[in-house]
Amino acid sequence: MKRIAVEKLIPQRAPVMMVDELLEAEENGAEVSLLVRPDNYFMDEDGRLDEVGLIEHIAQSASALAGYKALAEGVENPPLGYIGEVKRFKCHFRPCAGDLLHTTISVVADAGGVTLIQGVTRVGDRMAAETQMKIFVKPWQS
Repeated sequence: MKRIAVEKLIPQRAPVMMVDELLEAEENGAEVSLLVRPDNYFMDEDGRLDEVGLIEHIAQSASALAGYKALAEGVENPPLGYIGEVKRFKCHFRPCAGDLLHTTISVVADAGGVTLIQGVTRVGDRMAAETQMKIFVKPWQS
């Protein structure tokens, strides 16, 4: 897979950009990374990434997959997506600054512009968070 600037894949920008790199992408899944920085918008007073930050990272990881698919179809701007529902979110631990998040997105179902994804975020061998989300992505035209 050719390396693509994240800004071409997702509509979010600093200070809430929560994806550094799309590592792999295929039709029904992707792997994404993020280095947690001390100035991250979602860091709490304890110096840890809060749960909302983990959810946003997983959602933006799914957005990177949608952007990759749109770009492959010739779309110039990344599609807008919205979280419709978060289910079964479980935070096993909250990452610290310096931790490298590695997130796997799996598409469970896709119908009528709504995509059900499963997201798992790890730091090394430890699972940090897992969830299912329903995401609505605005249709794009190439």
